[in-house]
Amino acid sequence: MRPLSFDSKIILNNGVLMPVLGLGTHKAKEGDEVENAVVWALQAGYRLIDTARIYGNEGGVGKAIKNSGIERGEIFVTTKLWNEDQGYESALKAIDASLMRLGMEYVDLYLVHWPAADEEGKINKREETWKAMEEILASGKARAIGVSNYTIGHLQEMKKYAKVLPAVNQVEFHPFLLQKDLLEYCAKEGIVLEAWSPLTKARRLADPRIGVIATKYGKSNAQLLIRWSLQHGLVVIPKSVHQERIIENAHVFDFEITPEDMTALDALNESAHGGWDPTSIS
Repeated sequence: MRPLSFDSKIILNNGVLMPVLGLGTHKAKEGDEVENAVVWALQAGYRLIDTARIYGNEGGVGKAIKNSGIERGEIFVTTKLWNEDQGYESALKAIDASLMRLGMEYVDLYLVHWPAADEEGKINKREETWKAMEEILASGKARAIGVSNYTIGHLQEMKKYAKVLPAVNQVEFHPFLLQKDLLEYCAKEGIVLEAWSPLTKARRLADPRIGVIATKYGKSNAQLLIRWSLQHGLVVIPKSVHQERIIENAHVFDFEITPEDMTALDALNESAHGGWDPTSIS
């Protein structure tokens, strides 16, 4: 693989460049908490910030970016369409509402957050929602569009109605949930896979098997897991609201995991979802 650096970017299927490492803001509270996290990330060199309507912190993310002194065009901003906003007309209204909260004229990436329009996964509005997503792309309100938590089946279904295939599929991905088939499918279709919860929501972060390997490189368990996802070719968005951890999570470009250790980490796979499992959504 090519050497990775903090400045590394991946080319999306429409030519847009996306940084390989960013800051996730899930559960970062609106106001000082999320604003400080974004400021610290930007000061540390991050140029990808991921938010969502359902996080309730788009306003703080936008404020921090505006006050950062960094030109808007240098920062890659992602937000997401929530389930209850799915549907053609609703999606068109939702992007405008997100942009208003962000205080921006466009986002770099707009994602359909889940492949269903209700919490039970029983309402399918994927086709009409994607029609709106394509219009949002054409309007310039998003530089790229994609999906989140889509399985291979959902992506295959899209071929029946999509004129533009998603540029990104953001999914839960870590050694305990190595979605190898999905990774290979997306690579074949030119869809970038992006890892949310790359640190297992901290639930498995202290696993001693990870610690043994991390110690070999003089790195923390978190740094090892981030690097593992990067070496699998993913974009990675670890979440933190602590300055020291945000900085630590960025120090993953001065080492490379050996093939043997990559295999050992891969072998931890249990197909264990820490969040909602989208395979149940038809």
